[in-house]
Amino acid sequence: MKRIAALIAATLIVVALSAKEKKHETAQQSLVLASQGSFFVGGESKTINSPGRGPGAPSTQGEVTINQMYVQYQTPPGASQHLPVVMVHGCCLSSKTWETTPDGRMGWNEYFVRKSRSVYLADQVSRARSGFDPTTINAVKTGAIPPSALPNIIDATHQTAWAIFRFGPTYNKPFPDEQFPVEAADELYKQMIPDLNATLPNPNPTWKNMAALAVQLKGAVLMGHSESGFFPEQSALQDPSGIKANISIEMPCPELKPEQIATLAKIPTLVVFGDHLSDVPGIWSAAFDGCKKFVDQVKAAGGDAEMMSLPALGLKGNSHMLMQDKNNLQVADLILAWIDQHAENKKIARAK
Repeated sequence: MKRIAALIAATLIVVALSAKEKKHETAQQSLVLASQGSFFVGGESKTINSPGRGPGAPSTQGEVTINQMYVQYQTPPGASQHLPVVMVHGCCLSSKTWETTPDGRMGWNEYFVRKSRSVYLADQVSRARSGFDPTTINAVKTGAIPPSALPNIIDATHQTAWAIFRFGPTYNKPFPDEQFPVEAADELYKQMIPDLNATLPNPNPTWKNMAALAVQLKGAVLMGHSESGFFPEQSALQDPSGIKANISIEMPCPELKPEQIATLAKIPTLVVFGDHLSDVPGIWSAAFDGCKKFVDQVKAAGGDAEMMSLPALGLKGNSHMLMQDKNNLQVADLILAWIDQHAENKKIARAK
């Protein structure tokens, strides 16, 4: 009997180890793509006087392209069964936001692709690979316009990021349940770049470009975060024809006119907020309240809108950078489930 018991125990250990190895292998499965690439959306020509190259060199007149939006994409096999997802970053950041997390884990870009979604990462107009219009800066340098015309370029410090992103009550002191990998905060700080949105015209060209991208994709889910959190809605107010759902993550919601609410009520809308909103000084409690009002207005107008509070769903400690938090894939699963229920079902109904 002892030999039989020992044999059974040994067999169970082998089975358990085999299952563990299989699970690990699944997590490390190769990422299979049908296609990937990049392109630009929008843009227009502008005639400028370009400074000469070198001391005393004469300036030359010519045209440059401005207000274009860079987009990179990955499409997995079978992606046609789902709506593509466009992800747009926030202030002082680029589309790196959605890629590998600061501590080296899988980001939302890869995870959504592994969930059979085509993902389009956009750099806001004036940021990163989209470039920016330097003409005002050059005109000040040449004396054509006064220094007061220079735009206010935002460059967030580590301390500002720590506070606004809600990593902890004071700099370098995290909340006990903090989900952001604060040990890798230095890697996040490397992602942060100057924000040149002050160089842009009004309305922001990114809104028009996002709407145009949705049309180009023959229907898409638009996702914004922080500074771009309300960009999906602003894009829908420019042209709603290609937008099948809006996902807005942690941002202030502006006051809108009834006719604007009526337009947005035709598009399924999800608003997401993390934790510790009232535990740091700043805008977050007011932002949550303002967005709750917006969601209620959309619902009152007959729209499909949801306010997703992560702590109310049992996910505690999420920061402003919830797509990079330790539980980022759990949050992603909630969003994917919402898309399936509120946007994909509508897509299937139209296909029938």
